[in-house]
Amino acid sequence: MKFKPLGERALVQIFEREEEKTVSGIVLPDTAKEKPQTAKVVEVGEFENGVKLNQGDTIVFAKYSGTEISLDGEDYMILDADDILGVVED
Repeated sequence: MKFKPLGERALVQIFEREEEKTVSGIVLPDTAKEKPQTAKVVEVGEFENGVKLNQGDTIVFAKYSGTEISLDGEDYMILDADDILGVVED
């Protein structure tokens, strides 16, 4: 299924974090972890004001932002341009 975000929005896929352990070896459950804040851009809407965001970019976004959706069994998030804080460069 193809999905094109409307307006100044981007469809992103959140990076899955590896299992985390405390120093003493206790495994932290998913419910105790903070929400991840990095994602890979899958599709881009119509950005204005000189914002340059491309498919495949790794971005950092604001905590507790966006709308989670599921397409073809995969989880994605739709983010507004204001929620995208920056692009990670190599």
